[in-house]
Amino acid sequence: MATATKHPQVQDSANSSVRVEIFDQAYNLRGTDPDHILKLAEYVDAKIRAVSAQTHTVDTARLAVLAAINIADEFHLMKRRAEGGNTDSSKRTRQLLSALDEVLQDGRRTG
Repeated sequence: MATATKHPQVQDSANSSVRVEIFDQAYNLRGTDPDHILKLAEYVDAKIRAVSAQTHTVDTARLAVLAAINIADEFHLMKRRAEGGNTDSSKRTRQLLSALDEVLQDGRRTG
């Protein structure tokens, strides 16, 4: 599991350094939100460990690439769902606006 320690801010006061451990390797990362960086590191660590358990390989570069492919797949599935949802809701909104226009036009003709 990823762990983190905060280091004193270096040079840029907006970016603090966070030491994280991913798959037993230490990395010093910088960002404006150390808690967010830790969550990302924990997520990546969990993905690499899951791939490691499934593939039984010890090549860390291969594990990292396979974990990255899994993360990219998750991202694209979520993106597709989000875009599909927006498309569906946009389509439905246009249909409702069209129906409302028809009702309003009919009301003006009879009114």
